[in-house]
Parts: sequence; structure tokens; C-alpha cells
Amino acid sequence: MTALAITGPATRARFERFADGVAAAAAVSLPWSTSLTSILIGMWLLCLLPTLDLTSLKQTLRVPAAYLPAALFALAAIGMLWADVPMRDRLGGVGPYVKLLVIPLLMWQFSQRDNGERLLWAFLASATLLLAFSWLLAWFPALHWRDPVWQYGIPVKDYISQSGIFTLCFFALIERALAASTQSRMRALGLLALALAFLANIIFIASSRTSLVVILVLFAFVGFLYLSRRGILILAAVLVALVAASWATSSYLRGRVGNVVTELQTFSPTNDTSSGARLSFWKNSLAIVRDAPLIGHGTGSIRAMFAQATGTDAAAEHAASNPHNQVFATAIPLGLMGALLLIAMWTSHVRLFWARDFAAWIGLIVVVQNIVSSMFNSHLLDFTQGWLYVWGVGVAGGMVLRQRATAAVSSS
Repeated sequence: MTALAITGPATRARFERFADGVAAAAAVSLPWSTSLTSILIGMWLLCLLPTLDLTSLKQTLRVPAAYLPAALFALAAIGMLWADVPMRDRLGGVGPYVKLLVIPLLMWQFSQRDNGERLLWAFLASATLLLAFSWLLAWFPALHWRDPVWQYGIPVKDYISQSGIFTLCFFALIERALAASTQSRMRALGLLALALAFLANIIFIASSRTSLVVILVLFAFVGFLYLSRRGILILAAVLVALVAASWATSSYLRGRVGNVVTELQTFSPTNDTSSGARLSFWKNSLAIVRDAPLIGHGTGSIRAMFAQATGTDAAAEHAASNPHNQVFATAIPLGLMGALLLIAMWTSHVRLFWARDFAAWIGLIVVVQNIVSSMFNSHLLDFTQGWLYVWGVGVAGGMVLRQRATAAVSSS
């Protein structure tokens, strides 16, 4: 039997509709709530499992973009065997990798049914609502239900999550505006206006410095994939003007960027700064990886290794457990094997999405954002950024695989 047992085609169709609907609901919840997202992902899995067709799932798992995430999870699970830390820490270390198993399931689901674009638009609608709340609270801080000093213009979660989500929406809308420009100028201008509202929020309200780097990199991808040489020159000129205008008008942006040098200069053991701490984490990470370069120190060992490197108590509340770099966060427990597998997974996803269409563009911006931001954070293992990656790659990957299968049938 190729499909998991359910009681007939009508019931199967009902489960499929539920699975598609709950997958969309999980995407809608991602900008807002970690607990609701967790609940909806569990519900989605319960709805999806009865509909799985094992034959077509095996076909999906032959694609490197689908099996490499599962392979990275498997290595993390095996890595618990040589970790010299309590079992609680080993399980805590492997937990964030479990989400990678969802990527092939989402790819299979959205390669079988044509509901991926609706999910992406639902996510955009949710992010647009968050954008409206953000601007509202920026204009009327007295309405804020959180501390407005530290959460200015941030209705939920934090500035890193919000600016990352808004960055994805900005570039998704730019692609849609370019696609609509040949058919409806008014639609293209509307999409562009909404895109600029997302960008303005990043520049003036809440921005992570990582997002600013991501934006510059993704602009390069826009030029390379979608524009002619003349278009690239125009984009470069517009980008220079945009940066100059943003720098001149946004004291917030000047502060975010200008503080990097100050943070590096003033960092000390008694004066912790964001940029200085990252350099310290990376220096210690290199030394830790050199001690066990091939297979690492075992899953769940990061906190213990940092405690050993810095002479602190691993059980202390302030003990470091995050090297703020995804390659180091993988190489410390899993060595070069893990780091190479991580890079292979990223590479397979870039290759899957290297095309000029909506689904491929969505997948590409999700992957590029994760790669760039993971140079400064362990975003693949974080909740919001990690699930954004899983949902974005899984859904867009399924859409791309469906398009390829349809094209293959048409050409045969």
C-alpha cells in the first residue's frame, strides 16, 4: 500500500483541505505568536500524515533540497552519542534541528496540490497587518501595551524578527511589482507603494543591522536575475540615492550603523556590547572547533564548551550557549561534517530556486536571507527565523517541484 490508511477518497480530500488550511494558518501566525505557531504546526502534522502517499514522497526525497535537511537532522541526532554532557543538554541540542524534517513534508504537500501561492499571500496579509500595527504604535506610543522605550513600533516579538519578516515582504512585493508592470501600471504602483511602506518601517522604526546587510545583498540578486545592464545601473543609482536619503533623514538608522565601531572599541569583560561580544564568540568558537575539527564535541555541547573556553560555570544563567554564527553553531557540536552538510543544504536550496518566477524568487530570498543572517546569528536554530526558513523553503520548494513536473508532462 503506497498511502497511509484512511477511510476513502472523501475523507482523504477532507484531510488534504485541513492540512492546506492549517499550513496557511501556521504561516499567518508566524509573525505574531510562537505558542500559536507551535500548536498549529502540530495540528498540521496530524492532518498531513493520513494523506501521505509513500511512493510520491520517496520521489520528493530523491531531491537534494529535500533529503539534505533530513540528513543534517540525522547527523545532529547521531551526534548525541559522543557528547560529554547530560542527556537533557543533548536533547536540547537536537531539538532545534527537528524542524528540518518538515521541509521534505512541505515540499511533498505543495508539489501535490496547487495551494502554495494562496499560503504566501496569506502570510503577506498577516505581515501587512503587523506593519499597520507597527506604524500605529510608532505614531501613537501611548497605545503601546509593551514598554514603548524598548519596544518602539514593535507590537509583538522583537525588532530582529519584525525587520526580517518585513525584508522578505519588501522583496516579494518588488518581484510582484516588476511582474505586474507589463500588464497593469496601477497594480504595479500599488504593490510598489506597499513594498516601500515595509522598507520605510525597517529604516525608520525597527531594524536589525543584519537586515540591512541582507537588503543590500538581495538588491544585488534583483539586479542579477531580473534586470538588464542598463537596469542594473539604474538600480545602483536608485540604491545610492535611497541610502543617502535614508542616512540623512533617519537618526535611528545612523545610530544603528554608527554604534558598531563604538561597540567594538568599548567592549570589555565588564562592558558587554553586541558587536564586541560577537567577535569574542567567534574567536572562542574557532578555538573550540580546532579541538575537535572532524566530528565536533557532540550535540548539546555548545554551552559546556564555551564555559570551558571562558572559565565560567556552564550552569550559570549568563553562560554563553550561542556563538551567533550558524556555521560555528553547527561545527562546534558536529565538526566539519556538520558544517559541510549545512553548506551543502544551503547550496541545494539556492540551486533549486535559481530561476525567474514567483515561487523560485520567494524561495531564493528566504534562503539568501538565512545564509546572510546566519553569519551573524544562529538563525536556522532560532524559532521564528528557523520556521520562516522551513515554511518558505518547503512551500516554495513544493511549488517549484510541481511546476517542473507539469513542464515535464507537457514536453513529453
